[in-house]
Amino acid sequence: MKKAEDRVLWRSMGEVIYCTNIVRPCVPSEGRRVDGSCNNLRHASRGAQYTPFYRLLPAVFRDVSKPRLSKSGKPLPLARPIRTTVLADGKVASQNFTALLTTYLVFMSADTAISNESVIFATVKPYCCKPEGRRDSLCAPNPVPEDDPVHRFSNVRCMNMTKSLTYQYQGCLCNNTTPQRVTSSTATFDLSHLYGNTDEQVEKVRLFKDGLLKYEVDAKGRIWPPSNKNSPFCPANVPPYETRCHDTPEAFTSNSLIPLNLMTVWFYREHNRIATKLAAINPKWDDERLFYTTRDIVIATYMQIYYYELMAVLLGRDNLIKRKVLSPDPSFRDIYDEEQFPQSSVEFPVALRWGHTLVEMTLNLFETNGVKVKEVPLARLSQRTGYLGVGRNMEMLTQHIFRQASGDTDHIVDPQMGEDAVLSLESVDVPTNDVSQNRYYGLAPYVAYLQYCRGRNYSTWSDLEDVMDPQRIEILQRIYDHPSDVDVQAGIWSENYIEGGFAPHTYFCFVVQQMYQTVVSDRHWYERKNRPNAFSEVQLKEIRKTSVARLLCDNGDSVTEIQPRAFERIQSGNELVNCEEIPFVNLDAWKDTDDYCS
Repeated sequence: MKKAEDRVLWRSMGEVIYCTNIVRPCVPSEGRRVDGSCNNLRHASRGAQYTPFYRLLPAVFRDVSKPRLSKSGKPLPLARPIRTTVLADGKVASQNFTALLTTYLVFMSADTAISNESVIFATVKPYCCKPEGRRDSLCAPNPVPEDDPVHRFSNVRCMNMTKSLTYQYQGCLCNNTTPQRVTSSTATFDLSHLYGNTDEQVEKVRLFKDGLLKYEVDAKGRIWPPSNKNSPFCPANVPPYETRCHDTPEAFTSNSLIPLNLMTVWFYREHNRIATKLAAINPKWDDERLFYTTRDIVIATYMQIYYYELMAVLLGRDNLIKRKVLSPDPSFRDIYDEEQFPQSSVEFPVALRWGHTLVEMTLNLFETNGVKVKEVPLARLSQRTGYLGVGRNMEMLTQHIFRQASGDTDHIVDPQMGEDAVLSLESVDVPTNDVSQNRYYGLAPYVAYLQYCRGRNYSTWSDLEDVMDPQRIEILQRIYDHPSDVDVQAGIWSENYIEGGFAPHTYFCFVVQQMYQTVVSDRHWYERKNRPNAFSEVQLKEIRKTSVARLLCDNGDSVTEIQPRAFERIQSGNELVNCEEIPFVNLDAWKDTDDYCS
């Protein structure tokens, strides 16, 4: 076959992957599948990889796929001036949270919304502001006005951006239908970016011995995921010493942002730590049972940390109990509803982008005694996994993660996030991209979501005083002609925070909706008593003991002491303690007594 024909065939095969899910017959008694299928027995493909997002509100487009117009029929204001007006550039340290909070949020968000958008616009299509970008249908650059507060004296008049890949772009759906964003992850929180989401991927990552994942040990005795120095996913590595690049199922994700990179290493180690202990406790268990039991435990602890530790402090434990997202009782709960499908909403990852305002872009690296050694711009560590393996960088980054504050929960964004978050491009404003991307997702106006979330109409500027201060409303009035023109991202940036929590009202609405949807639609949710391979009551009580502090004590390099509530700042009542004082999950609860009958 000729090379040209090869390329056509390869492209066609790639499109079929996005368009089709081939589902093996469901077995009701089997555990959680890697590909997410058969989570709902009546609708077997729901929840599997490439499952489309659902929408809280219908899409709003102009001419099927073009961004909506304002109420007056004019184009909406440019995204860049919206960002620079609503969000100020600056650095304010949170008095409440550590960098670990944003690190975990980024890792979690990649679990249900794996997308190669950042790779496409930063490396594959960095030319959208150049003439060739005008001929590329994926390019959607953001203009920079001449009176821009930062670039009025520079020659930057455009910032690179690409649209999301859609099923229409891949040829799965007709172009005259509502664009549906492609995601390669499964729809539930199942660490698909660690274990993979196909049978081929999970086979690639498994050692097939003692339930372990494949791993490497360096000269210092540190455990790493397998590495491929020839991988294309670490282009920022600086040779000759920086050669490490994770060879994992979702390599472009695990090697991209430094938060994803660090958490991948820690959860990789956590899996093998638990598998090794289970093998010692249950010597008669085969590799298959060890692997999938370990995976089930790791996913459960991962969710326990996210729901009951991180979001309980960010959104308020009482608020989440009231919404039935959390259980006030440590024992089993079961609110599974087969009529609810395991899916993510389009709005969920949109809400998570509010977290960009919390990211501290200058990393302070610490020694284990708490002495600051140096500062490193976060942008310099993207797609640079090799940096972790050099010297004491991994140890110092680990100390940074629970010692340094996150950005504050305010209306300010770190200047690097707003101007140069991607080193491969001249200038990139991530929050500006967030506003613009949301328009290409077809999100409804901000006030429509307020009505959805709060059950009342918002038609005048004064109505917004329900959720934001008058001065924030005045800022929005400088940009938008009418309340119904306001972009949902700009609205979220402007809101006050919920009572009992530290997050904006609409962020709370979107995220809580998704958290609840996951609990009621996931047949394998770890708190359920009536699920395949369910935990015993004793085992669930052990899962409840887990914490992110324990995760770092067990897997972080040179972590011997840490504050018990590691998402929160070190302060009175949350002082550093020896790791021996941090509660741990007693894996003896998984000892199979049948193996020891006389």
